Amino acid sequence: MNRDALVSELTEFLAIPSISTLPAHAEDCRRASRWLMAKFRALGCPVVELLEGSGHPVVWAESPRVEGKPTVLCYGHYDVQPVDPLDEWISPPFEPTVRDGKLYARGAVDDKGQVFTLLQAYQSILDSAGNPPLNVHFIIEGEEECGGRVIFDRLRAEPERTAVDAVVVADMGYYAPGMPAVYTGLRGLCYAEIHVRTLQRDLHSGSYGGVAPNAMEALVRLLSQLKNHSNPV
Repeated sequence: MNRDALVSELTEFLAIPSISTLPAHAEDCRRASRWLMAKFRALGCPVVELLEGSGHPVVWAESPRVEGKPTVLCYGHYDVQPVDPLDEWISPPFEPTVRDGKLYARGAVDDKGQVFTLLQAYQSILDSAGNPPLNVHFIIEGEEECGGRVIFDRLRAEPERTAVDAVVVADMGYYAPGMPAVYTGLRGLCYAEIHVRTLQRDLHSGSYGGVAPNAMEALVRLLSQLKNHSNPV
């Protein structure tokens, strides 16, 4: 496939305003999932499923089975962030535009562009019969940008989907122009709501200050111990 055809195909994907955080774009998220399912079927994947849940669905696909070979799971997401403020965009966010040899659109690098490279990489390794040299599974979710629960709930209920030899996460960028990078670890997110109570009732600071424990001071001390000099990141 030539460059123009690749750009045209990617442009179709990028033009879908699959903003997962905005309910008004719920159908657009489903359009993006259907676009992916059509591509996986066109690539000859015998298993292509839409995994439903309480939010935007997950697209699951499997390559033809290759007995005795390892299995790789490829992860990505088809949803994108909101586009405000619109007046900061040089070209409309869902009208992909090429400028100076680069394709600009919402999702071009997070994460539709990377997902598209997975599709093309997979296609490039297929033999004349449409079979890959190893087993490849794909899991492409639609709630990475909104912290949804569909993928978590599904994998908790069906952990066998992650019983693979390796996982490839396609959600990163190049180290520099012309210099691809292989990432060996990713930072996660941790949400916490902390409540601190030191006494059963309020005490006058003029009489008890400095003696009775102060909830604000206790909270500050607690937070200050979450990291130390040996764990700066």
